[in-house]
Amino acid sequence: MLAKRPFPGLTFCAFYLATYLTNKVADINWWTFASHFLEAGLGGDQQQFQSIPVFFTLHNASEVIVCLYQKCISKELTSPAKIWSAVFLLVATGCLPFYDSQFDPVGYFWATIHLFCVGFYKILHKVQKSNVLSDIDQQYLNYIFSMVLLTFASHPTGDLFRALEFPFLYFYRFHTSCCASGFLGFFLMLSSVKLKNNVAPAQHTAWIFFAKVMTAGFSVLLFDTVLDIPTVACLLLGGLGEALLVYSEKTNT
Repeated sequence: MLAKRPFPGLTFCAFYLATYLTNKVADINWWTFASHFLEAGLGGDQQQFQSIPVFFTLHNASEVIVCLYQKCISKELTSPAKIWSAVFLLVATGCLPFYDSQFDPVGYFWATIHLFCVGFYKILHKVQKSNVLSDIDQQYLNYIFSMVLLTFASHPTGDLFRALEFPFLYFYRFHTSCCASGFLGFFLMLSSVKLKNNVAPAQHTAWIFFAKVMTAGFSVLLFDTVLDIPTVACLLLGGLGEALLVYSEKTNT
């Protein structure tokens, strides 16, 4: 499936990998960058998940929200593969906090907000009757909305004044990494839109899955990641759930 139109897909994977790894080097709350509504934002304390695969598992739980909506509210015909996918993702996400040796309650709190934002955003796209705005226009509006929202939210969350206490504030590595992640994130958005417009939905989902697997693998090799058997089991179960989601997209086309 990935062999068709490989150049847009490979370009997307390259920017995907570079963006996440650079965000990790920048030592910032990189999990919020993937959220549609909180695309440009930072949230909570300057703490983060130490494991990118953990974030991907939690992020994929947004598909559970979409599946519940399709099954219970819109009464859509849902394939068994997609139902099992949601079950595996839900179990993996529910068990992960109990076995994550690097558990951070603040990180999980913001990740939960993130996955609900992503889930509801996907539902909004599905129920939208007209596509007046192009995909690129929607992404620009997301950036603008995020900047306005998080500018006003920086004071109530304590980030406005706490930013001055950030230990890496005066390190050139932090600023260069932030600038690099910003540019890479922008080009990731452009490549994602191009990929979506050039391949079928099933292929688009498959490329995203491939990019996540590649990024998770590199992150384990490059960064200190504590993985025990229960944590790995949760991550593999989450990966199986996403693989079933890719399969369900393929069988529905």
